[in-house]
Amino acid sequence: MHPDLLYQLALTMVPNIGPVQAKILLQHCEAEEIFHAKKSFLEKIEGIGPVRAESIQQFHNFHLAEEEIKWMEKYKIRALFLTDDAYPKRLLNCYDPPTLLFVKGEADLNASRILSVIGTRSHTEYGRQQTEQLVKELAAARVTIVSGLAYGVDALAHKAALRNELPTIGVLAHGLDQVYPPEHGGLAKDMIKNSGGILSEFRCNVKPDKHNFPSRNRIVAGMADATVVIETGIKGGSMITAELANNYNKDVFALPGKLTDPKSAGCNQLIKTNKAALLTDVPELIEMLGWGEQAKGKTGRNRQRELFIELSPEERTITEILNVNTPLHIDEINLRSGLSSSVVAGALLNLELQSLVLSLPGKQYRLV
Repeated sequence: MHPDLLYQLALTMVPNIGPVQAKILLQHCEAEEIFHAKKSFLEKIEGIGPVRAESIQQFHNFHLAEEEIKWMEKYKIRALFLTDDAYPKRLLNCYDPPTLLFVKGEADLNASRILSVIGTRSHTEYGRQQTEQLVKELAAARVTIVSGLAYGVDALAHKAALRNELPTIGVLAHGLDQVYPPEHGGLAKDMIKNSGGILSEFRCNVKPDKHNFPSRNRIVAGMADATVVIETGIKGGSMITAELANNYNKDVFALPGKLTDPKSAGCNQLIKTNKAALLTDVPELIEMLGWGEQAKGKTGRNRQRELFIELSPEERTITEILNVNTPLHIDEINLRSGLSSSVVAGALLNLELQSLVLSLPGKQYRLV
């Protein structure tokens, strides 16, 4: 275990300190330094203030973190802290990324292509067929499938991924000392054995209480390139996940259904309100996400034109990334460049204005 894990775990246990506040604190100092910092320093940090600074100063339950570490070692649970290299980088573009993730399995959480597939727990035959066909057609693109390991569409997506030899990751709303629903324990083991896994931001002994599921849903939405909604009613977890994905500027796709089918009412609503793109076939999905055949590099004319344009270091970094890997989703550009989202957005805009970069549907970019 990482020597800093004790303090990293403790940070998630401090009252009044959630993921947003933890992210702010970590922009100023390391986890251990937070607990040794003076209250006067902490309370001056924007977003922290005297109450939260006092909560940090008064925290002494490090024995709870020690117990958690023993449990993790016993059951071979990985811990991924916000600043770790293996932490899912796409989540870093969200305003409220989990401070710490508990992971079982060897899944690559930074795979080049990750898709969340979600839907109702009580799917129709149409929903089953479409889920299985979607995942089957994605097999050639080697996509990692993410879902919530729940009944219905979630389980269908995980099982279809296993049949098509795709890695699949289940995001849980409770500690990894259990699997909920219990009937999916065997499925979870199969996912772990086949280059996938399960993960959660909740410590052991945390039960699958109702209020944990929206937190789980934000991870499902945030760690993928895009989210596909198969079937859902107007209300429910899938609609929450789709809304979160929109808030994170992720692409959302929805499968249309009959106007009279309540299980398709949510999908139809997402399409109607432009919160999701209409999904009719997988080739179109692959094209919109830029997962098709990689485009060739710049022509000699384009390279010659760039010689007469003075680029900033950030703009040059982005053009070099796009020259090798085009087109790319903006989240992937953020990930590969190591630049902040705002810097990448500004640099891309400048490159567009200079006619060096072309913006494509689905937040994709490529060199002109």
